[in-house]
Amino acid sequence: MVSGESHYFLGQRYRLRVHEQPGRSRVALKGKATLDLFVSPGLTAGQRELVLNKWYRAQLRTLIPSLLEKWQAELGVVLAAWGIKKMKTKWGSCNTEARRVWFNLELAKKPVQCLEYIVVHELTHLLERHHNDRMVALLDRHLPQWRAHRDRLNEMPLAHEDWM
Repeated sequence: MVSGESHYFLGQRYRLRVHEQPGRSRVALKGKATLDLFVSPGLTAGQRELVLNKWYRAQLRTLIPSLLEKWQAELGVVLAAWGIKKMKTKWGSCNTEARRVWFNLELAKKPVQCLEYIVVHELTHLLERHHNDRMVALLDRHLPQWRAHRDRLNEMPLAHEDWM
C-alpha cells in the first residue's frame, strides 16, 4: 500500500498514489491510470488496505443492483438478499433455500463483464442448484459468452503488484 504499486478496478490497472494528509480517508480515480489514496499520516498498510476495500465495496454496491434487476427479470427469479464479502476460493455463492447470494469483494477489480457473469451464474443456481448439464444449458441460453467471461475472470491477477 505504497505509491507506485499497481491496483485494479473494473479490469483496468491503476498506479497507486498515496497522499498523507489530515482529514477523512478517501479514494479517487484520476484519469485512466492513477488511483489516489488519501489517508491520515501514520496509517499502517493494513489500515490503508481497509480504506481501499471500503471503496471497492461501495463501488460494487453501485454496480450490482442494476445487474441483479436485469438478470432477475431475464431469468424469472427473485432474490431475497445479497451481500459482498471477502472470499478466498469463490467468486460468489448462492444459498438456494434462503435465496441469498454473496459476491466476492475482489470482483471490483475485474471487468464488468466478469461481474455480470458471476451475477448470472449465481442467479442461475436459483433455477438449478448443481453445476450440471442443465446449469450449462441455462448459461448457454442466457449468456452465450459466459465461458469467455469465466476464463477472463480466472486469468487476471487478484491483488496488487509492483508497477513495472
